[in-house]
Amino acid sequence: MNDLIFFSACELAQMIRDRQVLAVEVLDAQLAQIAKHNSQLNAICTLDADRAHQRAKQADEALARGENWGALHGISMTVKDVFETVGLRTTSGYRPLKDYIPQQDATVVGRLKAAGAIILGKSNLARLAGDFQSTNSLFPRVNNPWNLDYTSGGSSGGSAAAIATGLSPLELGNDFGGSMRQPAHFCGVYSLKPTDRRVSTRGHIPEVPGMPKCIRQMMTVGCFARSVEDLRLCFSLIAGADPLQPDVPPVPLDTPSEKSLSSLRIAWMNGLDEIPVALEIQEAIQSVAQTLSQTGAEVQHWIPKNLDLAGMFQICNQVTAFNNVYAQPSDWEIARGALPFMYREATQGEKSLRKLSNLSQLFPMLLNPKLKDYFEALTERDLFIVQMDQALEPWDVWLCPVSATSAFTHRPTGTAIEIDGRKVPYGLASGGYTMPFAFTGHPVVVIPIGKTQSGLPIGMQIVGKRWREMELLAIAQRIDQVVGRFQRPPGY
Repeated sequence: MNDLIFFSACELAQMIRDRQVLAVEVLDAQLAQIAKHNSQLNAICTLDADRAHQRAKQADEALARGENWGALHGISMTVKDVFETVGLRTTSGYRPLKDYIPQQDATVVGRLKAAGAIILGKSNLARLAGDFQSTNSLFPRVNNPWNLDYTSGGSSGGSAAAIATGLSPLELGNDFGGSMRQPAHFCGVYSLKPTDRRVSTRGHIPEVPGMPKCIRQMMTVGCFARSVEDLRLCFSLIAGADPLQPDVPPVPLDTPSEKSLSSLRIAWMNGLDEIPVALEIQEAIQSVAQTLSQTGAEVQHWIPKNLDLAGMFQICNQVTAFNNVYAQPSDWEIARGALPFMYREATQGEKSLRKLSNLSQLFPMLLNPKLKDYFEALTERDLFIVQMDQALEPWDVWLCPVSATSAFTHRPTGTAIEIDGRKVPYGLASGGYTMPFAFTGHPVVVIPIGKTQSGLPIGMQIVGKRWREMELLAIAQRIDQVVGRFQRPPGY
């Protein structure tokens, strides 16, 4: 049964449909795994075992009658505790919401249920999804399954840890500046951040219930899994226009070109001068590039010409500030935590790092936001998006680091991270490589590609063209077959 919980969601769904295994049996195996390991991981913060068991029994009875609820018939899964789930506590790790029971499902939760999924519980996270570690005042911090002394990342640390350890086969997460991609990298699992506005965020917290909808750029909803195939399935179910969120456009899913690996044009980089990357991560990505070049693919080290990283960070933080200044309660620490690079060590370090981390211009914006400044920031963002679109046009995908570091030890938010003997600001080390693609809205798949000498996972971003997620997923699967594979952490 321990092996059963590490099957992919696609495999489990097929096994349940074929009556090779009962949905109740799979759920019982998951619950046993949760009972054995969650007290150390703290990955799942709310469990709905009784209702899940009742629903799994109904799923088995429905199949016996010849009924099929959909692609996820009988699959018990968890969702990040930012998504409203009818009748199930939803807190976003925020104390005023500790007893909040939604009366409706978030759009994406409803779509998974409509496909036959069973919501087993909610996964732990950073408070209001605003940090690169998963800590809040409601639940114990999330620990990394590869080493409990290390963080599983944030803000979706519980999601990644649950997937890595077989507590759940699929997870819903959100990504504003790296909240899915960094935990996937830290825990050795797969994630998809779709194109900005591809998936509805209705029912997502933040915003805190009762607040106006303010987060209108960069916030994306995606999936965690143990395979690219599962990412594709989950994404195909949650993507698409939402009548209750008019700014999600009715763009149909693209049709993959089905290019062979040998016909791909693949760009790669293993770091930027402005943000030093750990040598082990650099070497892992370079090894991937060398392996892919042996398949016949055109593989080239590449960084866009005239990449204005400091300018991109500045406008990104402005847009972030404007999106969050009214989206959350009047709590300076929360507003501060919502900005990926606003931390106390931001003015320390070398000149290039100071330039990237200089946020002094944001304080007056947060205290006295002006509509003109907001529109100017959006205009600048549009220019960066166009530049990135044009730069990526010749390439099928671009391979990049996820973070400058692998998982790091638990620490207070904002504490600098030492990378190969060099202190790097907390936000830059964690989000310096995820932020650009959140800012420009490009889709990204993260796959595991290896481990450090100390046994911590290393992931890699595979960046695709906007609105071309199915093509990106098809390419990511071909790359994954050559250079990546999921490995369960020891002891699970």
